[in-house]
Amino acid sequence: MTTAPAPGVPAAPGAAAPAAPVTAGPAAVAAGPAAVSAGHAATGAPAAPAAAGASAAGTSAAGTSAAGATAAGPRARRRVGIAWLGLTPFAAYVLLFLAVPAAIAVGSGFFTADGAFTFANLAAFADPTVLRAFGASSGLSAVSAVIGALIGAVVCWALSALRPDGLVRSAIDAAASVLAQFGGVMLAFAFIATIGVQGLVTTWLVSTFGIDLNAQGAFLYTVPGLVLPYVYFQVPLMVLTFMPALEGVKTQWGEAAATLGASRATYWRRIALPVLAPAFWGSLLLLFANAFSSFATAAALISQGGIVPLTIRAQLTSETITGLQNVAGVLALGMVVVMAVVMGAYSLLQRRAARWQR
Repeated sequence: MTTAPAPGVPAAPGAAAPAAPVTAGPAAVAAGPAAVSAGHAATGAPAAPAAAGASAAGTSAAGTSAAGATAAGPRARRRVGIAWLGLTPFAAYVLLFLAVPAAIAVGSGFFTADGAFTFANLAAFADPTVLRAFGASSGLSAVSAVIGALIGAVVCWALSALRPDGLVRSAIDAAASVLAQFGGVMLAFAFIATIGVQGLVTTWLVSTFGIDLNAQGAFLYTVPGLVLPYVYFQVPLMVLTFMPALEGVKTQWGEAAATLGASRATYWRRIALPVLAPAFWGSLLLLFANAFSSFATAAALISQGGIVPLTIRAQLTSETITGLQNVAGVLALGMVVVMAVVMGAYSLLQRRAARWQR
């Protein structure tokens, strides 16, 4: 270490010149890290281990991800397999009790009694009896569907003012779920005991007001009389199918319309009704299909044909259309075509209505 000479003392000959004092200012401190980094960059020694560590970490992460994906693959496949296994009983039921009988019923219309394939049986669609049956079924289904849809829509509108989790709303929803499936012989017996020839309401009206519901004949046992029991199970079905669409109408839409100066009538005419229209028409088609395919209630009230399901029964027990065979299968084909068209239109309308229910 070189010691600076005392002031006023000359330096010894040959001695080294004293070094200038070092001042560690802020510039030197700030330059320190940069100099260290520059040194590292120049040598390259410390940077290499860091890069190697990052590369190793990336390789480890990639390996872990690949291992996770490899392990998740078999688990996902097992879950899919279990899901399909759980669907097997239902698929077997649909195949054995719906698909196969429907295929046999429809296919029988294309064969003769000897088993020969033919299209001649399709001439039954031109028979007056068959045309009247399809006309009566269509009329009965349309009338009961329209009445049930209108009444059901009013009921849904009234229910929308109630709390969804309230006691009254829950009771009505439960009753609708039960009554929508309440058909067949039980429903026919209930109407016979109520408005039949000797029903409670019939005898009460005659004795009290002198009104005879059956003055022109037994009204309940005719095709127009079937409208009453059909409406009985159409209204609950309308409540079940239309209520979700009505609940999808947001209260904010009405508030926004009122803010912009629209009246309540304008809101319903311009906003609510256009939104609800696809769901309403879809529910109407579903009610039509429900009535068109109903059999048990009509069979308990009407002994002879008149609608397509009862005409099929008559053709199965006795061939009443001369010159043609397996007419029941032809009628079943006609019903399948009608139902396919109706349900196809229903599916399109429901897809359109579902946009506002999300």
